[in-house]
Amino acid sequence: MTVTLDSAAIAQYLVDHPQFFEEHAGLLGEVKLSSPLTGRAVSLQERQMEVMRDKYKALELRMAELMRHAEENAAIANRFHGWTRQLLEAGAPDEAPAAMPRAVVDGLIQHFMVPQATLRLWNLGPEHASAWYASDVSDDVRLFASGLRAPYCGPNRDFEAVHWLDDSAEVRSTVLVPLRAGTTAFGLLVLGSPDPERFSASMGTDFLVHIGETASAALLPLRA
Repeated sequence: MTVTLDSAAIAQYLVDHPQFFEEHAGLLGEVKLSSPLTGRAVSLQERQMEVMRDKYKALELRMAELMRHAEENAAIANRFHGWTRQLLEAGAPDEAPAAMPRAVVDGLIQHFMVPQATLRLWNLGPEHASAWYASDVSDDVRLFASGLRAPYCGPNRDFEAVHWLDDSAEVRSTVLVPLRAGTTAFGLLVLGSPDPERFSASMGTDFLVHIGETASAALLPLRA
């Protein structure tokens, strides 16, 4: 009578008896398997080498991806360092507080290579009433900024704040970052690009949160 062996039972037997192929070393060369790479029959040893090469290639790809992310993060950290240094220099005792909004905007353009950037602030001291950063802020924009729980990053949906940019008609993607004193919004930072993919909805916003927090801290002295 022919006994049908269960493949799972055979596999478990080999796991439980790792010395099997040591005792039957000849089988390593005799057992033939179909190679998914070439389609030809190969020995168990050759198939094992193919599996190991596949695993090694996957590890290489993963390592390359990790290195790419590390390089990108290092570049971002260096840019952030350059921007914050510029803000510190703008906040030096011999500098006027009104220089800070321009430092925030110009620093983002310079260090992060943002095509366009601007901001608006409200609830400022009366000495800032005629400044460029205190103009053209509607109630709708203030409500919008107050309602943002995280920076907006994605396509330009004809946001009112985007029209603050010099070439607003060219903006296809945008970033809108609320500027806060505690939980209260007192400004809005706007970034714009003609590239629809520059600021996409799939981008993480953690780094933008840090930009917003840093800019908010730098601009707080301008509040009333």
